[in-house]
Amino acid sequence: MVDRLNTNTDPDSFSRIINESTEDFNTFELSDEGIDHERVDNNIGSVTTAMNGTLNKKPPNTAFRQQRLKAWQPILSPRTMIQTLLVVVVVFAPIGVGLLVSFLKVQHIIVEYSHCKDLASSTYSSIPSKYLDIALKETGQKKAKSVTDAMWKYDSSTATCTVKFDIKHDIKKNLYMYYKLTNFYQNHRKYVESYDLKQLQGHAVSASDLNDFCKPLKEIDGKPIYPCGLIANSLFNDTISLQLNTTDSDGSDYKFSNKDIAWKSDRKIYKKTKYNAADIVPPPNWAKTYPDGYTDDNLFDIREYEDLLVWMRTAGMPSFYKLKGKNENDDLLKGTYEISIVDNYPVQMFGGTKSLVITSSSVIGGRNISLPLMYLITAVISLTFAIIFFINIFIIKPKKANITEHSYLSNDNEMLQQQLNPLREIM
Repeated sequence: MVDRLNTNTDPDSFSRIINESTEDFNTFELSDEGIDHERVDNNIGSVTTAMNGTLNKKPPNTAFRQQRLKAWQPILSPRTMIQTLLVVVVVFAPIGVGLLVSFLKVQHIIVEYSHCKDLASSTYSSIPSKYLDIALKETGQKKAKSVTDAMWKYDSSTATCTVKFDIKHDIKKNLYMYYKLTNFYQNHRKYVESYDLKQLQGHAVSASDLNDFCKPLKEIDGKPIYPCGLIANSLFNDTISLQLNTTDSDGSDYKFSNKDIAWKSDRKIYKKTKYNAADIVPPPNWAKTYPDGYTDDNLFDIREYEDLLVWMRTAGMPSFYKLKGKNENDDLLKGTYEISIVDNYPVQMFGGTKSLVITSSSVIGGRNISLPLMYLITAVISLTFAIIFFINIFIIKPKKANITEHSYLSNDNEMLQQQLNPLREIM
């Protein structure tokens, strides 16, 4: 039959050959005497003949086993794609515009103070614009110091950087203070694993029983480090004031709170330690905070040390924000404010930067343009292709249905499919 198919190209001959092959197949009968009924495999519908002992592995002639079940799949054409793309535009464009409006309502002040020690003097001087990112009501996204006055000074005796800035319009409540680090890889595998969960849950774990992931910050002189590991040891220790001090005689200070800045789930996991202060030592990098080690007076309750809880929840990217304080009750009134930062944390050693961030929020969080842009770009691209398909079909090349359209595939090809079905059964 295959030879006959290869030597005939005429459609009528092709149909005749298929019909003849079907008739030959229908007249073929397998004698009952040649079947070994004890070796009928009902699972796959195969039989073994006694004549030659060969196994016929042909599945039963059912719609399911022969893959003749009815199926549907979309056949995309420019006409159907126009409708699909317009639906995408109608959905994505309003969402993108709404997110963009929310983005523009967010106001923030970001001051990179990594170079305050090197560039600032003992008296106030203007902060270079490249270290400022100010988006307030009157400035938009402009960063120039001529629009919003921002100055700093540095006291070398106390390693304190003081930043002063103007707020020319009131900022509504729900303000948050963050510190921002760049080029700090908290997502490194060894760094992420470097802690002991039982110790953080309050258990008095001996030095020998501490998690080996805490090495090399597991013990000192036989005493367990509390808390052990790289994460706790690298805690951000710049002392950022939680109060914006006003310089206006008729103004008032603005205070942030560091209560409830950690995740509620984290506050449930961490428990007050059962260690005695004399039995443990602080991490090496905490020496400035605990110069004489732990005592009964200074041993902290980790549940209340929320700066540490925030730091222990490691970031997934090398540039990240960590919440320092929040004020969800008061508006920040216009005026001139100062904030002091004790510079302790060395960022030059890993080529990073550190910044102070004061920002409001919206339904999408902080001032991030990425999400609105993604929606708007998707809508614009979809609209562009919809217009191209419309012009191509209805203006440039108006013509009858072609092979990519449903009507042709579902009607004209129906006869050919009916002719091929018997052939599939034979094969």
